[in-house]
Amino acid sequence: MAWSTQSTSGLRTAFSFLLIAALILPSQALYFFIDGPSQKCFFEELPKDTLVVGHFNAEQWDDTTRSYQPSPTLGVFITVEEVFDNDHRVVAQRGAAKGRFTFSAADSGEHRLCFTPTGAAAHGGWLTGGQPAGGVKFQLDLAIGETSKIESTDKGKIEDIVSKVRDLNGRLQDIRREQVFQREREAEFRDQSESTNARVVRWTLIQLAVLGVTCAWQLSHLRAFFIKQKLT
Repeated sequence: MAWSTQSTSGLRTAFSFLLIAALILPSQALYFFIDGPSQKCFFEELPKDTLVVGHFNAEQWDDTTRSYQPSPTLGVFITVEEVFDNDHRVVAQRGAAKGRFTFSAADSGEHRLCFTPTGAAAHGGWLTGGQPAGGVKFQLDLAIGETSKIESTDKGKIEDIVSKVRDLNGRLQDIRREQVFQREREAEFRDQSESTNARVVRWTLIQLAVLGVTCAWQLSHLRAFFIKQKLT
């Protein structure tokens, strides 16, 4: 009985130690296995305007190394559908076996995220039947919620975009200043043209007035001459 009590006490101590160790270890990214080119889906309830950023990495079973290895011919097709809105598809992304996807929930409700491996690896591909059940290992890391949950690499990309937007705003300000300068030059040219046209019109009127006075004086002089010569 004494040995049994000591053994039970030892098992409890070992179990407590394992539990504490499990709590101390950092959480790992979600991973699951996909059997060949079949589709794997799961559901996520998302509030409205929730930002979702996912990083994924798919590896295929290699008979040579007897382990899961990256494959250059392996790809992934990702779809996200709004179950509450007649399976309206908001994401349809086809690409390499490693990458990221992002979307924002347009409305609150259940979303279906599906992942489908595409292509076949050179060693142990599903077309040759060499892989065990679950021939594709899929690692998925989701950041759901505020933008503060996005990884530092994503923050760097956002900072680059912000920097580019600032540069574009600066160029836009330069264009606006150039437009204001051109409008000022146009207004100055218009005022100068109107002033020149006004002077031309005044000079024309003066010339017509002088011509009219000259004609009247000549007619008066000729009339007086004819009267003096008794021609009329």
